Amino acid sequence: MTANSCLFCRIVDGEIPARVVLETERAIAFHDIQPQAPVHVLVIPKRHLTSLAEAQPEDGELLGYLSLLAAEVARATGIAGSGFRTVVNNGADAQQSVHHLHLHVLGGRGMTWPPG
Repeated sequence: MTANSCLFCRIVDGEIPARVVLETERAIAFHDIQPQAPVHVLVIPKRHLTSLAEAQPEDGELLGYLSLLAAEVARATGIAGSGFRTVVNNGADAQQSVHHLHLHVLGGRGMTWPPG
């Protein structure tokens, strides 16, 4: 898959609309169209990166940045105080359906463990 055909790259480029929660120069956070919790927001880098498994040492700062943005999303959506879960699915067995790195921020209800 090329970045040109990537669903999330098309959202970044404004070709596909999204319900944006936060946006910075490096990342965008938007509501998932198939939410699995009352709050379900995806945090993605604007630069195409296929998955966490494809990340390189030079991506370390970006990965930390995305985590901090996930916490900001939790505050902005009102779930930081009660608790939230961040999830990164990587590959087919983990059910990664869009091959562009993304963090799920889930909250607004109690979570169970183990998750899958």
